[in-house]
Amino acid sequence: MSIDLVINEICCNFKVLIYIELQTKIAMITEDKVTEIFCMADDFCKFFDAMTTKYALKPAGKRKYHRSSTMSKAEVMLIMILFHDSGYRCFKHFYLEKVCKHLRHLFPNVVSYNRLVELEKEVAVPLTLFIKKVLLGKCTGIRFVDSTPLCVCKNQRIHIHKVFKGIAQRGKCSMGWFFGSKLHLICNEKGELLNFMITPGDVDDRKPLEYKAFIEFIYGKLVGDKGYIGKNLFQRLFVDGIQLITKLKSNMKGALMSVSDRLLLRKRAIIETVNDELKNIAQVEHSRHRCFDNFIVNLLGAIAAYCLFPKKPCINLQRTIDTQLALF
Repeated sequence: MSIDLVINEICCNFKVLIYIELQTKIAMITEDKVTEIFCMADDFCKFFDAMTTKYALKPAGKRKYHRSSTMSKAEVMLIMILFHDSGYRCFKHFYLEKVCKHLRHLFPNVVSYNRLVELEKEVAVPLTLFIKKVLLGKCTGIRFVDSTPLCVCKNQRIHIHKVFKGIAQRGKCSMGWFFGSKLHLICNEKGELLNFMITPGDVDDRKPLEYKAFIEFIYGKLVGDKGYIGKNLFQRLFVDGIQLITKLKSNMKGALMSVSDRLLLRKRAIIETVNDELKNIAQVEHSRHRCFDNFIVNLLGAIAAYCLFPKKPCINLQRTIDTQLALF
């Protein structure tokens, strides 16, 4: 057997192994799990539509004709969530090859791919509220906060970029300069997301913590990196029942800190792992967006998929929950 034939056989076997691995990853999403997520999304969409019909303002002028889609909002939300948990890198290939062929019995009223892209914009608000009200975890008294950049293009293409013109901004993180947005996250020691916020890339990491809506249900200890150091911010959060814990910069005076707080600072890498899974598994970041609306829906779908992960990064803590803060 010649060397060329051996190389070709090895390459073919390697491709088969990659295909089997991809199919195994896709098969992890069982039909029972798909049905469970759909029931959750469908119940929420029915409640959302009822509240919208009850409290929405009626149009003053002539009502425009609006034809209802054959695919429901819950189905569109479910497809967006399944894509970010499937292992596919291209949404079009996932929809045409996986949903329209292998999951046709679960989605009998499939639409064309172009129509599905149009329907994505209509589920932005329901999907946001579905995450906020159903999928987010509960505060346990220990939380970790961090931000991660979402680049929309390479720095060399900033001047010719048009999709996010006027929205994306230049920012700087530990990895250098970038052009895009920031995703601010708060998670607990179980790896569950407690809240999230999207800002332009030039917004200070401490700015979201000044909004009451971002820390509304947060109490206890909040662990962050050196980017969250601020005397005024510490005092404002302390009044709201939140103790901000950060490392000190090299030019700052030393401060007393309890052993438990030092251990929590060493465990801050848990939220870095959350950011890594959002980017490398849920694909929250890519540079192929064609409009801002679908960028938001793609990001929300990735966050929803992460919230439904069966296994999340966590740290083992055995303690009694106490909302009272102690002065050190």
